[in-house]
Amino acid sequence: MIYIVDFGSQVTQLIARRVREAGVYCEIVSNRNLISKIKVNLPSGIIFSGGPASVHKSRTPKIDQKIFELKIPILGICYGMQLIVHQLGGKVEISNQREFGKTLID
Repeated sequence: MIYIVDFGSQVTQLIARRVREAGVYCEIVSNRNLISKIKVNLPSGIIFSGGPASVHKSRTPKIDQKIFELKIPILGICYGMQLIVHQLGGKVEISNQREFGKTLID
């Protein structure tokens, strides 16, 4: 079972569909109740979706830091990836241009 944490991405439903097409049960959940959901059903993985938020602004969605201590594999997509990096002490730099689609990263 996989939890997909929805941060407002336009493609969260598509991510869920692709996971289900691969034969894996998944649920789309909010970041606000993720810990309580995990206590009920221990997932084999978590996907953090993208969304319009930026880790550089103060009032954006966050994840309870305890999630990273559970040893559950996490895949971050777009904002989800930035959030993982930011909350684990990495550096997310602001770009002069917005990106959508394929891009090169270092």
